Amino acid sequence: MKTTPYAAIGGEQGVRRLVERFYDHMEQDPNAAHIRGMHASSLRVSRKKLFLFLSGWLGGPDLYVQKYGHPMLRRRHLPFSIGRQERDEWLTCMRRALEEVVAESQLRDQLMQAFTSTADHMRNRPEHGPDDGLRLFPGGFNPTGTKSTSGNSEAPD
Repeated sequence: MKTTPYAAIGGEQGVRRLVERFYDHMEQDPNAAHIRGMHASSLRVSRKKLFLFLSGWLGGPDLYVQKYGHPMLRRRHLPFSIGRQERDEWLTCMRRALEEVVAESQLRDQLMQAFTSTADHMRNRPEHGPDDGLRLFPGGFNPTGTKSTSGNSEAPD
């Protein structure tokens, strides 16, 4: 039987610890001030919702879906202007939390890769790419129909 990431990081307690450390880093790291400013003054609700979401996302009980329905991550994040800076600040906090909570390096790397893909998908602010071309969406969808450097030319959700 294959072990889920949820079980591998310690089940409920591991996920709670990951979420707590993630938001602790967001609160304490001055380099995360911009992303912190996008949240409510109290992170209590954010901590709760991320725990519920990650429980299911990591292969444990689907607590978020039971309470709120389908997560619709991109849609729920559309009211916030999210670009490279916000993505990178979020990922830095998560990387630090993973380093503290997930002992096994291969699992930590796999989770970081999955978080990076998800965080990149949340980007919704037009930004210039490395070739100075305007990128409207992280997946490379743009009005000219040309592929982005990511090689994904599908339209976002």
